[in-house]
Amino acid sequence: MRLPPHNANGNLRRNPDMRHHSLTVVLFLLTLSVAALWAMAQPSAAVELTIEDEPVQGGLVAARTNPGAIVHLDERPLKLDADGRFVFGFGRDAPADALLVIQHQDQRIERPLTIRQREYQIQRIDGLPAKMVSPDQKALERIRRENRKIAQVRARYTENDGFREGFIGPAQGTVTGVYGSQRILNGQPRRPHFGIDIAAPSGTAVIAPAAGIVALAEPDLYFTGGTLMIDHGRGVTSVFSHLSALSVREGDIVGQGEKIGEVGSTGRSTGPHLDWRVNWFEVRLDPALLLSDAVLQPP
Repeated sequence: MRLPPHNANGNLRRNPDMRHHSLTVVLFLLTLSVAALWAMAQPSAAVELTIEDEPVQGGLVAARTNPGAIVHLDERPLKLDADGRFVFGFGRDAPADALLVIQHQDQRIERPLTIRQREYQIQRIDGLPAKMVSPDQKALERIRRENRKIAQVRARYTENDGFREGFIGPAQGTVTGVYGSQRILNGQPRRPHFGIDIAAPSGTAVIAPAAGIVALAEPDLYFTGGTLMIDHGRGVTSVFSHLSALSVREGDIVGQGEKIGEVGSTGRSTGPHLDWRVNWFEVRLDPALLLSDAVLQPP
């Protein structure tokens, strides 16, 4: 066995490399301590918040805060992109008040929001076939299956930002139905209408109002007939109903203004028209509030 080195007096001789290693460790620990104390002494970055749009029933709001912040709308967590940008929306019957809470490092701010309230129209539609107003059990099962497909698309979150370029009208025609209007079908009150109806001749081109990915393309759904859905990113989706023809397939990437289909009267429809709806996840938005032009905005 090899013994450790000793000096002439029989004492253990110290290795200079060990002394150097010990000094290095001490200096490293001191550096970490100084860095930690310096970091603790620095003030946290102030929480910044920019809200770009008016909070209104049926509206989509774009906002921005510090990257990496944690944001809640009331109790709902919101997703941010790498630059701290995020969006959120309010439905037809959203209450007048909401609370935006932002946590960044050890800073927290609460921003109360006042949501502008709106009045809505009553719309009566008569002459629909009875089976379309009150579907039988077999039809109800089909409707539930189709609704699950649509809900899955509306639940998705993708990183694309097609919605940020603004929206243009998806078809040329006359606005015959508006968001929020209460429909009475054959005398029976139904859920409010959550889109814009644009009357136009069959075959009229339907274009993408904003860029995105085709997330659903179905030629024959029970209520909506020929149906397309476009994912515009960050939970914002469009759905186009009653189409007579579809020009794109699921997975296609479309640019703003690109033809995606043609106006028709398929599904539950009393005449050729396009029903265009927009969602932020499950929250139903008013497409008219998103338009960058006033062509399709009703008076």
